[in-house]
Amino acid sequence: MAPMETVVIVIHLMVVLALVLVVLLQRSEGGALGMGGGGGGGGLMSSRGTANMLTRATAVLAVAFFSTSIALSLIAKTSDRPSSVLDSVPDSVQQVPGAPDGSTGGGILDSLKQQSEPSGPQVPAAQ
Repeated sequence: MAPMETVVIVIHLMVVLALVLVVLLQRSEGGALGMGGGGGGGGLMSSRGTANMLTRATAVLAVAFFSTSIALSLIAKTSDRPSSVLDSVPDSVQQVPGAPDGSTGGGILDSLKQQSEPSGPQVPAAQ
């Protein structure tokens, strides 16, 4: 992982936590999760100025969230290199030891077949 990607991820996580906090602190209109909502008098978030500040903070954090999300996707796109299955195949063909007629192979099925074949004389189990 590139150092720039790590920095953006840390900033992104801080923005996410702050956004969740700010959203939960806002005044609840329906009595759901807000701390200052409800009936009567002076709750925690009762002044209009505090509500406007929380609304603006939510907007700023939302813009920061989308910006870091787009930055992370662009970083991932530029660091991604297309690969092919054929890139993982070795260039030179290797000869399988113990294969008859010098045949080549080396696939997973060939190695499993060699493991399942008995390597020496088999002793019958005691009766």
